[in-house]
Amino acid sequence: MTWPEESHLNERLRQAGCMAKTDKRRKSTRMPREIERAVRAAEDKKAVDLVALDLRKAAGFTDYFLLCTGNNPRQIRAIADGVMEALAEDGVKPAHVEGYDGSEWILLDYFDFIVHIFAPETRTFYGLERLWGNADKLDVSA
Repeated sequence: MTWPEESHLNERLRQAGCMAKTDKRRKSTRMPREIERAVRAAEDKKAVDLVALDLRKAAGFTDYFLLCTGNNPRQIRAIADGVMEALAEDGVKPAHVEGYDGSEWILLDYFDFIVHIFAPETRTFYGLERLWGNADKLDVSA
């Protein structure tokens, strides 16, 4: 039980900016439905090393990255096609696609999240997990 004076003092400190209000809501560790759908589509095409990064605290241009690897250009394109087809079934289409012809790194930009599909060497070279090391990793297992 708090004393009335203590409660009043805490409110005054909060108003003065000396004491932050604590947010009692639990942060969500669940991925948005579209990202879950993209993960399953990539897995269906045998993508490996799937990692989802929550960038909401770290970046201003997107909320999530989904990273995965394909073993050859044909598989990398198949993963990209599978993700785009699965999300299109829900009426979600990428705003931008990059790298499809080269197939070393395909980027599917869905505004709220970006899917990166890499060749193994390209993923190692660019090291996005290292570059965004302060982002929270989300569990992508089924």
